[in-house]
Amino acid sequence: MAVFCNRCGTGLPHTARFCSNCGAVISAAQPMPGRPLVRPLVGRQIAGVCLAMAQAYGWDVAIVRILTVLGFFFTSGFVGVAYVAGWIGIPEEPIGVSGAYPPNV
Repeated sequence: MAVFCNRCGTGLPHTARFCSNCGAVISAAQPMPGRPLVRPLVGRQIAGVCLAMAQAYGWDVAIVRILTVLGFFFTSGFVGVAYVAGWIGIPEEPIGVSGAYPPNV
């Protein structure tokens, strides 16, 4: 993740505490525990919403799936509606396609 100065826009290393150009204090952003919220292409069961939530927040995917199924039954389908909304709203993981095959040639 790139870090930029809020005052002058200079690109900085992620460990910077002060801007090397203008001297402004760089606020420390909290890093995400896992990955960005995207639906992975590998390892999904239905649409990858539970796997995306588990990977993004550092949770166990089995527990997220169990809580989703239990929540579906105990909330009269509200979790099902939220799952479909996540299916529509959470983007899929981009396919990493290189220009040459085999890679590193």
